[in-house]
Amino acid sequence: MTGGPEAGPRHVAIIMDGNGRWAQARGRPRLFGHHAGAKRVREVVECCPALGVKYLTIFAFSTENWKRTQVEVAGLMSLFRRYISKEMKALATKNVRVRFIGDRERLDKKLIQLMDALERETADNDRTHLTIALNYGGRDEVARATKRLAQDVASGKLDPESVDEETLPRYLDTCVLPDPDLVIRTSGEARISNFLLWQSAYAEYEFIDTLWPDFTAEELARLCQGYGGRDRRFGAVKT
Repeated sequence: MTGGPEAGPRHVAIIMDGNGRWAQARGRPRLFGHHAGAKRVREVVECCPALGVKYLTIFAFSTENWKRTQVEVAGLMSLFRRYISKEMKALATKNVRVRFIGDRERLDKKLIQLMDALERETADNDRTHLTIALNYGGRDEVARATKRLAQDVASGKLDPESVDEETLPRYLDTCVLPDPDLVIRTSGEARISNFLLWQSAYAEYEFIDTLWPDFTAEELARLCQGYGGRDRRFGAVKT
């Protein structure tokens, strides 16, 4: 399988990093950067259809982010609630379907209610599929999926002899989504930070220096264009 100029990524996943450093460089608190980063999400979502990106997955809050200060975590949770309330109508109007992945149990009830409402409100939309990873960790996702799979084996719903590499994805949070084609991390860090570990086995990666609040639709377009020129063989030999 090979790529070409016409074969841009259908599913782009983004590790949105650098909000805190962006704010600190301006002498502002870290939460100022998170608010700026939230505004950037709208521009990126809106440009996806023109780039042929049907699926966009963004890493909003990881299972490890609870280690941050109580003030920052509380501020982020407030920001998530405000973002959902503010953007719900616009996302529905622009035919964006929203899904959340991650473990919801640790989130507060008001936030969970808003997440559920946004998913219901946009359930029939199909232009762009926006997935927000919130209290998400790749290892945690695989552990939860494995537990559900084991329960089905124990109850007789699943034959253990039938379990193969096609089985586990049906239990992942992303079971209804295609695997990402392109994973982007902003801010100059070159690590994947426990994001979509199973799903990204054959994804292309782009680690860029741009801090997330400075990321633009033009930069996304450039990265998508670069993806289209890559030779993707998926383990095969080019003939």
